[in-house]
Amino acid sequence: MIVLSRLFGRVPFAVKNNLRTISGFLPAKGPGCYGVRFASVLRLSPAHRLVPRRPSHPSRKLITSHYWLQLIGVFTFLFSNVILQAQQKSEQDGILTVTNPHAKIIVNTKTGKVDYQFTTGTVFNNTIAYVEDVKQGLFISSDYTQHQYTIDDIKDPLGKGICINLVHQENNKPVKLTQYITLYEHQPFILISSEAEAVSTGGIIETRNISPFSILPATGGKIRLAKEGNLFTDYPYDNDNWVDVISQKWPGTQGTISGMSYELASVYNEQSNSGFAVGNLVHDFWKTGIRYGTGTNNRQIDSLIIYGGAATRDNNALPDSYGGKDGTHDVIPHGTQMGSSVTAPLLYLAASDDIRNDMMGYGRTVQQVSGSKKWKQAAPFYWNSFGVEGVLGYEKVMMPLDVAKVSDFIHSLSNFNKTTKPVLSIDSYDQDIYSTEVLKSVSRYGKKKGQQMGFYFIPFALWTWKSGIQDAKLNLTDHPLREVILLDDKNNYVPYKDGDWGAFPIDPTHPYVREYIIKQLLKAKAIDAKFLKIDFLSAGALESTRRYDPAIRSGKQAYNYGMKLLQHLTDSILGPDIFITQAISPLFPNQYAHTRFLSTDVYSHLRNDQPGFPHYGSTSASMISATHFWWTQGTLWPYTNMDVIVMKNFQKNKDISEQDVKVRLFSMMVLGSVFGDGTDYRNKLAAERARKFLNNEAVCAFFSKPKAFTPLNFPIGNGQSQQLRFYLRGDTVLLSAFNFYTDKTYTATFEQADVKWPDGNYKVLELLTGNPVGTIKNGQTSFSIEVPVKDAVMLQLVKE
Repeated sequence: MIVLSRLFGRVPFAVKNNLRTISGFLPAKGPGCYGVRFASVLRLSPAHRLVPRRPSHPSRKLITSHYWLQLIGVFTFLFSNVILQAQQKSEQDGILTVTNPHAKIIVNTKTGKVDYQFTTGTVFNNTIAYVEDVKQGLFISSDYTQHQYTIDDIKDPLGKGICINLVHQENNKPVKLTQYITLYEHQPFILISSEAEAVSTGGIIETRNISPFSILPATGGKIRLAKEGNLFTDYPYDNDNWVDVISQKWPGTQGTISGMSYELASVYNEQSNSGFAVGNLVHDFWKTGIRYGTGTNNRQIDSLIIYGGAATRDNNALPDSYGGKDGTHDVIPHGTQMGSSVTAPLLYLAASDDIRNDMMGYGRTVQQVSGSKKWKQAAPFYWNSFGVEGVLGYEKVMMPLDVAKVSDFIHSLSNFNKTTKPVLSIDSYDQDIYSTEVLKSVSRYGKKKGQQMGFYFIPFALWTWKSGIQDAKLNLTDHPLREVILLDDKNNYVPYKDGDWGAFPIDPTHPYVREYIIKQLLKAKAIDAKFLKIDFLSAGALESTRRYDPAIRSGKQAYNYGMKLLQHLTDSILGPDIFITQAISPLFPNQYAHTRFLSTDVYSHLRNDQPGFPHYGSTSASMISATHFWWTQGTLWPYTNMDVIVMKNFQKNKDISEQDVKVRLFSMMVLGSVFGDGTDYRNKLAAERARKFLNNEAVCAFFSKPKAFTPLNFPIGNGQSQQLRFYLRGDTVLLSAFNFYTDKTYTATFEQADVKWPDGNYKVLELLTGNPVGTIKNGQTSFSIEVPVKDAVMLQLVKE
């Protein structure tokens, strides 16, 4: 067993304390070779030949026979030995240098280390790759004695470029490491991956810990940043448990910062927005962990380990968003990838003078590589029962007959009905109260009012009594539930939501689960549902020692299998024009839904610390995470989902103010959300507010084709007192600002240099009322507005 200091050198105590061994903190497994899937997604022309680098060993077929080489290797297109015009490469004294207008790659063939230098001043020094075999131990690229490279000129759907194939080997080592580094002619990013190959004929590698790119103190690695004033942004694995995306300064109140981000991480400068973004592009086997640690120098990051195989337990001893519940929720290590060769995640690395460009570039590249669902109709408006009924509806707050009153009220909103048929979505319902026959009756009534039905279900988990699992049946089937629940390494049932009444994950590869999903979709078909809300999806990605399909060796691979199956069955049973929204779910893979919740359920009160309200689910808290995900709208999904708004109160919570309703509405708009509502319209005050806010012509026009605004600044930390600015350019320019402070007015200033409104004279109008609040004269370079405490503004620039 290799201890962490082998990689980290001297690291902060918190990191040492949490990560005892490499295998403990960097588990990894997965089908490393993804090129064939890329080729199908990106629709390579016949000229793009797949050139295998070696014969495939039969033992490799278990995992990787259908994934041949990473994008960088698979798209090899040998068109000539001519140097690409916009790129340069040179070699001198064992140093290979490859450049384009954005970046420089420096390969040291004496040490095996690689530097990445960006023209903005961000430098990654002495990076390495490694693999940890479960039996043979750790192999680090810089430990080898031989480092050789070849260069392929490539052409693929991402452009023309150069792929460096850097091979690390040594006569007495049983494993050969190859790094694939691609620099495109006109792209501002670099693609990085690696492959570990058994040297001996018939040799097998098995790993749950493989990194294509790491910065290690022990090997002289560090990241240098151009300026002071930097923040590290740490992303949770999924959107469960109301965990936050957190941007932290260092050194902070606790000194240095360290932790684990999942799938992506970013650094940005608070003053200039310059920084870098790094993230995994393929999400069909590995859960990717990004372990980071800083020193006290704000212009330097001391360690950054990006690896396939993250599997972390929830830890109630830690704050939820700082290691407590922001991980993968696994109770056993990540599954292993095994074969004659294994492959690391494929990374995107970019460092520009605007982190927003880097994040948008990441989203667009994920979309090109993995695809995304499209939606050609107007965005749906939906009413969801959860804000009224709560779980199951067993409290009989509304009951089926009173849904008709909601339907009648929605029908009365002329603007709300102008562009789409609103959806009636009965959420998390009890089978006895909202049976299929009852839902059919709701559907028939809604159709008379120009409405359509939504359907809710949980594909990969089942809520049940823990004490009754042995005798329980899988819902809608006659099969024993115990045969499909995931197991840990002691043959115990894996808990997803632990408790006497809990949620238990079920195997997405099991034919019984397929039967269960089919019967759920047949219920949706019976009520003519056109909108699906699928929930608690993270359960399907949990690690397990038991799978029905033995070729599925990791939780993420099983989840990807299950989501592909769900998509196929939905298309087959319901048809292709079904709108799908994911609620609780991993961020990736993204390509199976039209939208996803950016945070957990939102209850529409202003702040988490608001007296008398839940300490979670507020508008402020949702914005802390959602603002960091603005780039996902139009890249990962056609829209985002900020959950439903309520006009008066959520379930049994206290009433919110009209101002809170307005702030919540604006938060949904600036993140490009579909419009969801969860209000009890039997209440007179709630109905009055809905006529004011939901039937507003400008609001309804916006939500028929929502677009995410661009943030002008980002939340810092996860304190509730945040002040945020956004803009959206289009036919007219929209500006928005939020002041979540309770004791300080916010002077929100918008600069023409940032927003880029065209020269001219403008009236500045409130979007909701059309009332003027100011003017911008030709040549005026900025506009400011005062935002009161606990308030927000939404403004439109109208050219005179």
